[in-house]
Amino acid sequence: MYAQLRETASELAGVLWREHTVYRERGGGVVIRGEHVERWISLAPTGGKDRALLRAGRLLDGGTTAPARTEVVVDLTAPVSELAAVCRRMLAEVAAAAEPPAAGPSRAGRPGKPRKDKGSGPSRAGRPERARRSRHTGAGSWVVLVLVGIAVAAWAYTVFGGPGY
Repeated sequence: MYAQLRETASELAGVLWREHTVYRERGGGVVIRGEHVERWISLAPTGGKDRALLRAGRLLDGGTTAPARTEVVVDLTAPVSELAAVCRRMLAEVAAAAEPPAAGPSRAGRPGKPRKDKGSGPSRAGRPERARRSRHTGAGSWVVLVLVGIAVAAWAYTVFGGPGY
């Protein structure tokens, strides 16, 4: 079954995206990642012959996958063009779910809990599209590291007897 999934996924990936990565997932299925569109598609065995569970979702900033937004069981004997049409519909649903709603009042106009500024860097609008925040060690982590160092030093002092050893 894996060979059939892999072959179908490779053909499907070539039809959907020029840039893609196809790999096996833990459950025996196959994942197609489109990094440039920040989306993924997976084909997983369903237990039935020539049938697969097709799921689609988006990729998060760190490269991890978000949970599937939509899924459907497909017939693997169908032409790749038909499977691609199903995938495009699912990817459109994922894209629509990822966009904020256009109608309704904006967050700035609503009373209630104020929004916190996330990070001290430039706003998301000012950053390049694929820019990622760097991860620095926070002040709380430094405090924990210093306390662990003090505990190790105290232990070493008691074990090795201090300056008169």
